[in-house]
Amino acid sequence: MEGEVSAQRRAGQWKALRSLGFAGLGMALLLVAWWIGGLLVENDPALMAFADFAPEPALARLAEMIASGEAWAMMVPSLGRVMQGLALAVATGVPVGIAIGRLPVMREITNIPFQFLRMISPLSWMPIAVMAFATWDGAIVFLITIAAVWPVLFSTAAGLKRVDPAWFRVARNLGARPWHMLFTIILPAISQDILTGIRLALGVAWIVLVPAEYLGVTSGLGYAINDARDTLEYDRLAATVVIIGVIGFALDFACQQAISRLSWHRDD
Repeated sequence: MEGEVSAQRRAGQWKALRSLGFAGLGMALLLVAWWIGGLLVENDPALMAFADFAPEPALARLAEMIASGEAWAMMVPSLGRVMQGLALAVATGVPVGIAIGRLPVMREITNIPFQFLRMISPLSWMPIAVMAFATWDGAIVFLITIAAVWPVLFSTAAGLKRVDPAWFRVARNLGARPWHMLFTIILPAISQDILTGIRLALGVAWIVLVPAEYLGVTSGLGYAINDARDTLEYDRLAATVVIIGVIGFALDFACQQAISRLSWHRDD
């Protein structure tokens, strides 16, 4: 028995090392491609003005930005806007998704309008957002909410549609009230779907954030990209792109871990 447990532990360790090795190889290949691209740009007279996009100047500037606190100063406003927009998207998408998944009539009524609205680019709402909100921050949060609400809503509705109707019949026979059904059947059963929808929504929100911050704000990652472009500081622009990628990856990884740890669906 102990030998079997030890073998399983070694197999798990080997699998983790193998995954880590492949991840390291992938990142190394990405850095090599970046370095080759920077070298080609530097040696092209027509493009040499953009030589600071190369890894060496970009990573050197990134280290300076982290040491000086500039990186943190641009990250905090962007994260705040994304979290506000995501919170509003979840607060809207989960209840509406539950209603659509639970009530066939509502699903039929809302299917075409929601599919139509979902296919409109969130950035198309910029003029309306600017007119509707008194502050630029409010407009940006609105755009992020519009982008993030659909993955949450549709994932929640799809999850509830897959729940066995017999569960609800049994609950009603046992005298369960709607409130009990919500917290003892519906939410536990669709927790996997809600968390997956939030993960997808976070990815969409993070992508929409940068162009949304091209609006009148004077803080955030999108503003930093725009400002670096206007001042021709291409090393700072490339460093900011790296920051955006790292934060986006970290947020997605955190959601992935939350899905695996908090989901009610466990692998035996």
